[in-house]
Amino acid sequence: MEFPVVKGSSYILVHTPDILKEAGSTQTTTRAKNPDDEYLKKIDSHLRSFEEVVRYAPNQAYIGNILPDKLNEIDTPWYSEENLLDEDRFGSLGEIMPEKEFYLLLKHVDVFDLVKLSRDFSKKAEEIAADHPILKEMDLDIGEGEDMAEIEKLTAAQAEPLYLDGELIGCVKQAHETDINLSSHVILENLVGKASAVLAVKNLALKHDIDMEEIDYLIECSEEACGDINQRGGGNFAKAIAEMVGCVNANGSDLRSFCAAPAHALVNAAALVKAGVYDNVIVAAGGSVAKLGMNGKDHVKKDLPILEDTLGGFAILVSKNDGVSPLIRTDIIGRHKVGTGSSPQAVISSLVTEPLDKNNLSIKDIDKYSVEMQNPEITKPAGAGNVPESNYKMIAALGVKRGDLEREELMEFVKSHGMPGFAPTQGHIPSGVPFIGPAAEMMKKDMIDKAMIIGKGSLFLGRMTNQFDGVSFVIEKNKGIAEEKREVSDKEIKNMIADAMRQMAENLLGETE
Repeated sequence: MEFPVVKGSSYILVHTPDILKEAGSTQTTTRAKNPDDEYLKKIDSHLRSFEEVVRYAPNQAYIGNILPDKLNEIDTPWYSEENLLDEDRFGSLGEIMPEKEFYLLLKHVDVFDLVKLSRDFSKKAEEIAADHPILKEMDLDIGEGEDMAEIEKLTAAQAEPLYLDGELIGCVKQAHETDINLSSHVILENLVGKASAVLAVKNLALKHDIDMEEIDYLIECSEEACGDINQRGGGNFAKAIAEMVGCVNANGSDLRSFCAAPAHALVNAAALVKAGVYDNVIVAAGGSVAKLGMNGKDHVKKDLPILEDTLGGFAILVSKNDGVSPLIRTDIIGRHKVGTGSSPQAVISSLVTEPLDKNNLSIKDIDKYSVEMQNPEITKPAGAGNVPESNYKMIAALGVKRGDLEREELMEFVKSHGMPGFAPTQGHIPSGVPFIGPAAEMMKKDMIDKAMIIGKGSLFLGRMTNQFDGVSFVIEKNKGIAEEKREVSDKEIKNMIADAMRQMAENLLGETE
């Protein structure tokens, strides 16, 4: 059976402390309730510098400069000065971008002239983009910029302000006077999601030398939804992103399922490639403004840095088997069905043990599991605990119950088959997909053979159902393409029949003679 492959992946972070302060959901709701709240006054003193964000070990794991297991060897807290790494902002899988560069990209992807940058900032565009391997090659559409008086006027009315180091340098206008789905805040969220996804896809092309004109389809799977009053989630982010990155031969559509969406999207992409509908499908997602500083109050309360200061994005290319890239085992798919139930044991059973049982595999046959890879330094202060570790303990406990491993092996299983959480809490970003890039590298080095990617989602958040959601799939080291049996054409069959009949006739003539 020929399986599709993960041809390449990329992961990006964008450090956006000013967008966090102005537009993150925790900050906006707090400000609406009490503009003089003590938390709002303390934010500035708890924000990290760009250098600190770059040197933060989980971020380095996310962009590919270190493998996730390396985090076990680094003292905690990872955010403390003595534990920061001396690594670059550019990784083997992606990059960490500062806010000033991102504003240029935000303006560039805006095709309705809703992003306004000041004339002074716009003059610096060429200088800001000069050292960036992607921005300097793009024909950035920045324009001459606006007078500050005009930006201040728009901001005072209804526009979302854009700050850099606390200084107003632009704004995002509303796209309609009365439609809340096209308000300046929603437009900001959508453009940020689009721009960060564009950055991820551009990194995918750069890191893996991929020709965007060869892409057939793009599936976008973030947690945003663009539309208007008549079709609030109509889309289409995917095609908007494809347009910006040069996928001139691609179509695309959006897929949503809260945190589980990326796993669903990758299963869909694999199915499309395996069926022969498309040869090359990109799955991509940008970052979520709402999640910036989501747990900020808990971080400030415990005198920690506000660690949710980056947007996250990723892009993954699924293609036909090339004999080298990791296979997506479309025959090992876990599903959380409607009748499964929402208990942790039921969820893990449906996503892990059921698909393994169907393929005569034990829990220990999977070398690494990637499930809800949230960074524990973010979640533990907020009372959510170490989410990846909790999932690994549940998988191990099921393994003991099933007889796949002994009770005394439980914690060793957690250590060897799991890994520390390293992804930003951007909702859809942590759920399984951050490990696909590192897994490919580990397979290339013969460190692992199989990894299970698990996406989980909480559908009750939409107030439509109390159902849980989840899907899983296995990626596997590619052993090379098996020699395929050559297909025989209809013409060749006719010729073979004719030859056989001629031979029979000659034999009969020989016998009569």
